[in-house]
Amino acid sequence: MTGYAAILLAGGAARRMGGVDKPARAVGGRSMLHRVLGAVADADQRIVVGSSGPVPEGVRTTREEPPGGGPVAATAAGLALLDPGTTTVAVLAADLPLLTTAAVAGLRRALAAPTAGPDDGSNNASAAGPDDGSTDASAAGPDDALAAEPEEEAATAGPEHAPAAARQEALAGETAALACYVDGDGRRQHLCAIWRFADLRAALDRLAVTRGGSLDGAPVRGLLAGLVVREVSWSGSGPPPWFDCDTDEDVRRAEEWTR
Repeated sequence: MTGYAAILLAGGAARRMGGVDKPARAVGGRSMLHRVLGAVADADQRIVVGSSGPVPEGVRTTREEPPGGGPVAATAAGLALLDPGTTTVAVLAADLPLLTTAAVAGLRRALAAPTAGPDDGSNNASAAGPDDGSTDASAAGPDDALAAEPEEEAATAGPEHAPAAARQEALAGETAALACYVDGDGRRQHLCAIWRFADLRAALDRLAVTRGGSLDGAPVRGLLAGLVVREVSWSGSGPPPWFDCDTDEDVRRAEEWTR
C-alpha cells in the first residue's frame, strides 16, 4: 500500500454537450471515464463521484450531496470513502481523455519534491512525458459544470492571486499542499491535481465553515486560500494531459491526438 488514492469527478450537467453523460463519451475507442481510471490504475483506491455506469472491479462509486453540487462537494464525498492510511489524493475531472499514468506520476513527484527558495523557481516544476505521447492511458472528467468555475472566484483571497514575484517569495521554504498542472497561459488546472490528504481534508473543513457548513456550489479556488501550490508545466512531446472536453469540438480534437 502506497497511501495514494484517486477521486474522479464525474458529475455535472454537460450543458455544452446537450446534457449527455460526458464521462461515457468515447475517445479513441474508450470512454473518457475509463481512460482516466486507466491513468490512475496504480492507485490503492479509486473513487468515482457522480454518474458512472459500469466500473472496473475495486472502483467504488458515490454521489455528492446534493447531486449536482459541484466539484468541491464531489471531492468531499469522495474523500469520505478513503481509508485512514491515505496520504496523497489525485483529484481529477472525468473529462481528461489525454491524461496518462506518466503525467500523474509527474504531479506526484512534484508534490514530493522540497519547495525551492525564491531564487530558483519556488513553486514551479515541469513534468516530461514519453516521447510517443503516451495515449495508451488517458483520463475522463466531469462535465463542464464541474470543470468550469465562475468568474467571481478570481476574487478569492490567497497567495495564488499575488503577482508572480511576490507569490514566489511568499512560498519560499513552505511545503506545498498540492501540485497541479498549468496550461500554456499559466492558468492552473485545479481538477488535474495531487493533494496531500491532510491538507485537502483541512481545506474542505475550513471552506465549509465559511459557507455555513455547506459545500454546495463552492468554488474550487476557495479551497486554496493560504495554501502553497506547486505549479507543474507539461514539457512532454505528447498532448497536454490537462486538456478537458467541454464541447463536441473538444472531443474531436482529443480523438485526433489519440490517433
